[in-house]
Amino acid sequence: MTARDTMELTEAQVRAQYEAALALLAGFDHAPRLAKPLAAAPAGERSPGTGARPRFRSTVPGMAARSTQRPGGVRLIERVEALGDGLTTPAQAAVLTALRRALAVALAMAGTFAQGTPLAELKTANRDARLPEARRAEFTGLLEAEALVALHTFANATAFLLAPHLGTTTVEVGAVDEVLTDNATLALEGALWELDQDIGALATDEARLAPTVAAFAEALMARAAQRAEGAPLTAPFAIGSWRVEADQLTLSGFRPARAAKGTALTMTFKKPEEVIGNHIAKSQAMRLSRMLMAYDFDRRMNPFAELGGFVFTFMGDGAPGTGKTTLIQMMAGLIHGYCEVAGYPFLYRNFGIDQIDSYQGKSGQNARAFVDAVLDPGVIGFGTIDDIDQVAGKRGDRQSSAGQQEVTAVFMGAFAGANTVVRGNCTFGMFSNFPENVDDALRQRAGARFLVDGPQSREDYVDILALLLGRNHAIPLGDHALYAGQALRRAVAASYEGHSVPKEEGLRAVWDRVATGPLDTLAKLGAYLKAIQEADPRFTGRAVKNITDAVKVRAMDFDLPDAWMENPDLFLRQPYDRKTAMIRELMRPITVDMVVQEINRYADSEFRYADKSDEAAVKAMVREMGLREEAVRRFGGGEGRG
Repeated sequence: MTARDTMELTEAQVRAQYEAALALLAGFDHAPRLAKPLAAAPAGERSPGTGARPRFRSTVPGMAARSTQRPGGVRLIERVEALGDGLTTPAQAAVLTALRRALAVALAMAGTFAQGTPLAELKTANRDARLPEARRAEFTGLLEAEALVALHTFANATAFLLAPHLGTTTVEVGAVDEVLTDNATLALEGALWELDQDIGALATDEARLAPTVAAFAEALMARAAQRAEGAPLTAPFAIGSWRVEADQLTLSGFRPARAAKGTALTMTFKKPEEVIGNHIAKSQAMRLSRMLMAYDFDRRMNPFAELGGFVFTFMGDGAPGTGKTTLIQMMAGLIHGYCEVAGYPFLYRNFGIDQIDSYQGKSGQNARAFVDAVLDPGVIGFGTIDDIDQVAGKRGDRQSSAGQQEVTAVFMGAFAGANTVVRGNCTFGMFSNFPENVDDALRQRAGARFLVDGPQSREDYVDILALLLGRNHAIPLGDHALYAGQALRRAVAASYEGHSVPKEEGLRAVWDRVATGPLDTLAKLGAYLKAIQEADPRFTGRAVKNITDAVKVRAMDFDLPDAWMENPDLFLRQPYDRKTAMIRELMRPITVDMVVQEINRYADSEFRYADKSDEAAVKAMVREMGLREEAVRRFGGGEGRG
C-alpha cells in the first residue's frame, strides 16, 4: 500500500477524544469478568519479571458475561504517580502522556470504523429502540469488531509511543485475560483494569514502569490480533491503513506499527567493489536487492515472486573472515539507497544470539516479532540471522537450549510453513561459519545458497590488499589492473562454469557413475537426482525445489537497468502488469547447463555439510568415550572414593 492509499486520522479527530481518554485514566469502576485481581506484592517477594496472574477462565456457558468480582476502582493516574515521592517524574509523565494519546487514537479509530461500516447506523437504531431483529446479529458482530479495533489500536499506539523510552529492563506480564468485546468503551476499561493490576504487581519501581506498560501492550496487541482472526466483520480495518501524522504512526490493520518506527540504520555500508571475491554471492545479492524494488505496494506482490525468480530465503556460509558481514553491509546499503530514491520505507533487522532468553517462550516470541517486522507488507524488509548455528538449535541435540529449539520452530514455520505467503517485499538471509550444525530441515528452507569463500585468485588478494591498506602509502601497484578481476559478469560466468562438474568427493563419485554422457534430457537429469538421493537420503523433494528455484533465478540473470533505479518513474512506479511485462522482456531461457550447474552447486553444499556434520559427531563421540575411559581409570585407582 502506498502513502497515497493511506487514509488520515486527523489530529482534530484524535484531540476530540482527549477528554474521554483522560476520564478513563482518572478513574472508573470495573467488575472483572475473565480475570482475577493480582496482589500487589512488595518488591523482593517475586522473581524479577514474573507475573502472578492466575490463568482463570470460566467454562460454564454464559458465565463469561457475568461479574465474578465486586467492582474495583481503576485509578491509573494515581497508580503511576504513587511510584514517586509526590512529584510527577519525567518517566511517569511519559507513560501517562503515551496512555492518554493511545486511548484517544483508539477511540478515534473506533469511531472511524463505526462510520465506515453500518455500525453507526445500527447504534442509532438501537438507541431509538428500532433495531430490526433481523440485523441484531450483525449489530453484535460489528460491536465485537469495533471493540477489537479499539483494543489493538490502543495497544499498538502504546507500544509505538513508548518505544523511545525503553531501556534494557524487560518485564514478563503473561497472557491478557480481560478481553471484552461488548463494545469499544467496555473493552478499553477491561484492558485498563488489567494494566492497572500489572502495574501494581510488577512495576515495583519507576524503572520497571514503562517496560511493564510496553510488555502489556505487546501482549494485548497479540491477543486482539488473534481474536480478530475469527471475527470476519473486522475486514474494513484489517485491510485498511490510517496515518496519525503528528506521531508518525501508521495503523495497518492488525499488524504492529513498531516496524515503521525502527531505529535508524547506522551500519557501515559497503560498495560492491569493496567486496573482494565471492563473485556468485555478490552477484546474487546485488540482483536480489534490485528484485525487491519491483514490489508493488498496491498489489502487495512482486512480479519476480509471481514469475518464480525471487529468493525469499538464502544461506551464506563460509569460513570465518571470508566476507559474510561485508556482504550483509553491501546488500543492506544497496536496498537502503534504492528505497531512498524511490521513497519506499526500508526496514532492516538482525536476529542474533542476544535474542535467546531464559524465560520459557520468550525466545520464540522474539523470533516471531523479528519475522513479523520484516514480513510487514508496508515496507521493503531485509532480515538477517547471524550465526544461525548458535541461534537456532538442532532438533534432538541435547546441547541445544529450549530457547534455541523455540527459535528453530518459529523459523521453520515462517520460511516454508503452511501459511507462508511470499509477497516479494522482503528477504531473509541466514549466515553461518558452521552450517553443518544447523538443523537439516531448517537449512533446506534456504532457497538459495551463497558460498562465501572470500578471495581466491592472485588478483583477488592484490585487490583486497590495496583496498585495506587505503591511500596513506606510496607503494607502487605493479603489474596489476586494480579491481579488473572483480568485473562481475566475467567472474560470475567463470564461477558458474566451475560447477559444471561436482567438487565434493562424495558427489563426484555419484557423478562419475551416472554422467557417462551428456545430461541433456529431463530423464537423465532425474536419474542423476535419484542417484544423489540414494547417496544422501536427506536430498529430498525440497532440495529439488530449491534447485529449480535457483534455476529460475538464473533465468532472471539480468540486471535491472541503472536508469530504472535512478528514475522511479521508468519502472518502480509503473503499474504492476506493466512491470511484469518489462521483466518478461529481459528473461533468459532455461538451459541444460543451468540445471546441471545448479544441481551440482546445491548438492555440493549438502555433501559438504554432511561430511562436516558427521566428522563433528564422530569427534564428539571419541571425546566422550575418552572421558569415560579416563573416569573409569581414576575410579579404579581409588580417586573420589570415601
